[in-house]
Amino acid sequence: MAQEKKIVHYSSSQKILLVGEGDFSFAICLAKAFGSASNMVATSLNSREELGVNYSNAMSNLKELEDRGCTVLHGVDVHTMSQHPDLIHRRFDCIIYNFPHAGYLRGFSSSESDDSQILAHKKLVKGYFMSARQMLSICGQIHVTHKTKPPFTEWRIVKLAEEAGLFLLEEKKFYSWDIQAMRTREDLGTAMQVLMLECLAPSNLFHMQCNRELIAISIPKPHCSL
Repeated sequence: MAQEKKIVHYSSSQKILLVGEGDFSFAICLAKAFGSASNMVATSLNSREELGVNYSNAMSNLKELEDRGCTVLHGVDVHTMSQHPDLIHRRFDCIIYNFPHAGYLRGFSSSESDDSQILAHKKLVKGYFMSARQMLSICGQIHVTHKTKPPFTEWRIVKLAEEAGLFLLEEKKFYSWDIQAMRTREDLGTAMQVLMLECLAPSNLFHMQCNRELIAISIPKPHCSL
């Protein structure tokens, strides 16, 4: 059995799903730390072609991830990812969304303080929570990396999580040097945190495909240590 390797909150023994990746630099950091990416699925909303246009190093990162055994999927919407044909039967120990952003409603002249912009972000995050909670293994966790200064605090992520049937396990500060070479369009000089969430109910829902009907089976959840 291969030796377990860790970086920050993550381990090579976990089944990890990354959503909303940009240039896939975060996925690369995990893969290099683990020495392999066979335990990872990394996804983006953008197509492979769009990534090549938007990010100068995306293609090289994707090739390295695939060479290391990572499953890479494109065109994955966080609202519907639990029903994606390549994900519907898979369960994950950790699902990660770094810096969720719904896009600018009025182009780059948009203000993050606009009520409509905040509402769009909240809809995105709640959609992620609702979909991700259906994809967790027993004791699985959902992670979000998020800015902690206004107006981003107006997203009220913990409340959104509670509305989706999740509860907050832990909050930790995010330091860019913890994940070396990670690139993001966000300002890494800003205070940020990683929120770790788990299902609120005393059971996790596992979905099984049976005669083309989706059946939800409730399985008692054992005590899970952090």
